[in-house]
Amino acid sequence: METPRVAERRPDLPLRTIAFRKLLQAKRAMHVGRVWGASLASTDRPLLAHIIPMRRCNLSCTYCNEFDKVSEPVPLEAMYQRLDKLSELGTAMIGFSGGEPLLHPHLDEMVSRVRQNGTVAFILTNGYLLTEKRIKRLNDAGLEYLQISIDNVNPDDTSKKSLKVLDQKLVLLAKFAEFGVNINSVLGGGIENPNDALVIAQRAADLGFTGSVGIIHGGDGTLRPLSDAEREVHRRIKSVGSRNWGMISGYEKNLTQGLANNWKCRAGARYLYVDENGLVHYCSQQRGYPAIPLKNYTLEDIRREYQTKKPCAPYCTVACVQRISLFDKWRSPQTLGVGARRPSQSK
Repeated sequence: METPRVAERRPDLPLRTIAFRKLLQAKRAMHVGRVWGASLASTDRPLLAHIIPMRRCNLSCTYCNEFDKVSEPVPLEAMYQRLDKLSELGTAMIGFSGGEPLLHPHLDEMVSRVRQNGTVAFILTNGYLLTEKRIKRLNDAGLEYLQISIDNVNPDDTSKKSLKVLDQKLVLLAKFAEFGVNINSVLGGGIENPNDALVIAQRAADLGFTGSVGIIHGGDGTLRPLSDAEREVHRRIKSVGSRNWGMISGYEKNLTQGLANNWKCRAGARYLYVDENGLVHYCSQQRGYPAIPLKNYTLEDIRREYQTKKPCAPYCTVACVQRISLFDKWRSPQTLGVGARRPSQSK
């Protein structure tokens, strides 16, 4: 398992730059602590929302069902309205996803709007469009976190999100990014060599980034069991470098063995997925439920979905929903079925 040839193992940065980055890291941690503390105090506030400014993507990974090749960017004013609404609901963190969010011509302005509203801003991207200039623009916008998903060491028919292609983008991030960077690798879903995930995790550690690993799900977000080799790689990755906090939660232990998890999915309440049409769904894999326009989403909806038991939960591999729901694991049981929706939903 050798990392592809790279120009720099890790950029040498001036001590002044290193000190500045540490200061920024401390400020990010304080900001996250404040907004999450407020949201944890009350279950009436979402902890995390993923919002889609652009369904179109510049890649076509065969396992992905979250993109198309034709969609136009959501108009900036419509995005402002949705971001302001999420702020009104008390959302702690807002992540821009897709598709590929960096294709949107006004992503910087949207990040700035989130920060102006006092919310934590982050981006999930394939990284292809990152340049020195683009990274500095994101710095100026106030971006706090960015995650790049890298699926393999060398591109193949399943995915072009490879370390070979993206390594120079990672070096640029190590040199210029003033925001936190997490590198997410994956297991399952037709990725040819599971050991690639370990190589990617090690490269992330070499560059000073946090790392995480996801289990690729089926079209409904539920588990495709891992092989023995994939489970061993998953175990070894947990000991590499600085881990994303979700790697520490342990929710994936049962999933890697093909076993169900007994947990309370709080999607629609603590986690919101807002599509390009402005509709709120449980997650990227359960689009269609509850499918209420964000502009009409209310405290009533949050409280109902908090108590709604989702039948897809036991074998769910959608990491963001799993991790957010951990914060309320000890709280009240869910007593409603998915059909318990308000009469006004269809209006």
